Amino acid sequence: MPSSPIDDLAAKIGACLLERGEVLATAESCTGGWVSQVITAIAGSSNWFDRGFVTYSNAAKADMLGVSKKTIVRHGAVSEQVVIEMAQGALQHSRAQWALAISGVAGPAGGTPEKPVGTVCFAWASSHGLSECETCHFPGDREAVRRASVEHALQGLLQRFTPLLA
Repeated sequence: MPSSPIDDLAAKIGACLLERGEVLATAESCTGGWVSQVITAIAGSSNWFDRGFVTYSNAAKADMLGVSKKTIVRHGAVSEQVVIEMAQGALQHSRAQWALAISGVAGPAGGTPEKPVGTVCFAWASSHGLSECETCHFPGDREAVRRASVEHALQGLLQRFTPLLA
């Protein structure tokens, strides 16, 4: 069976982490563990993947990752401030040196004029001091938004490895 671009990205990330002797943790909301599923579909991923947090509710973000309830109230669950805290929390509550976090509005409902359906926030963090985030807007239905989010999160992580591999 041919691999997908998402599968290829996950395999490249695994190779980079293995080369560095480091591991990854994920903190996912709107993708519901999809990034973790793609990673754990790869044989041997236990050598470079520690754990995935599926924190769909605000309470789970606070309880499992230590996201400040004040941050959620002030900025909303779909915000760069929240995903940064999610990524930092994934690092703090795992054995990983790298973390990625995703929170968004996949639709079909739930969008607002400020955060329409397709708005997804991402963060990448490392124990090396990296802490970066961005917000994207993806077109399409729920499936398309979620798939694009998984691919973007993995591509973003791989791009952040590149300067460190040089």
